Amino acid sequence: MAHVTSRRYDTDKLLVILDLDETLIFATSTPHDTAWHFEAGPYKVYRRPHAAAFLATLAAHFEVAVWSSASDDYVAQVVAQLFPAHYPLRFVWGRSRCTFQIDYEQLEETGSYDPFSHYHYVKKLRKVRKRLGIPLERMLIVDDTPYKCRYNYGNAIYVKEFWGDPADEELRHLTHYLLSLRSEPNVRTLEKRFWRAHYQ
Repeated sequence: MAHVTSRRYDTDKLLVILDLDETLIFATSTPHDTAWHFEAGPYKVYRRPHAAAFLATLAAHFEVAVWSSASDDYVAQVVAQLFPAHYPLRFVWGRSRCTFQIDYEQLEETGSYDPFSHYHYVKKLRKVRKRLGIPLERMLIVDDTPYKCRYNYGNAIYVKEFWGDPADEELRHLTHYLLSLRSEPNVRTLEKRFWRAHYQ
């Protein structure tokens, strides 16, 4: 299975932090067919097309990590089956590393308080910087949910949500885009919101 590597961090490489659900996989308790790839708890899991080639390219050219807002146990199960044996991950973080906080913008829009819909998990990259000593300028986070990256928009690359479409091409396009960034000294200064336009 993939493992958290203890080798020295390669400062010449960007760190790419990957989300799981709807980014690399689609997990559901009610699958629409029998073509799912593996199971994680009660869920049938579909790998996003081109995931294997995408992960192989990242391992060759970047430092790679996983950070999901799903439960830590679920994240461990998915990573063990999604990533190749001995894949060098810098870290694997789940919900326990996220920050659970109120969404004040949504609260203002609705005008009423609902503890079940107005709180969200967010990923603060300063935790990575503090833990690993990696500058924010050298980190990218790939996610399908902008709110989870709200404190680090300058580091975020947003992908389309994956719902199991076998014809999905997002990771193939993303591979080319990430390779184009690997020599950038400061990824935070780049406009990344429209990255997909280069590959339409």
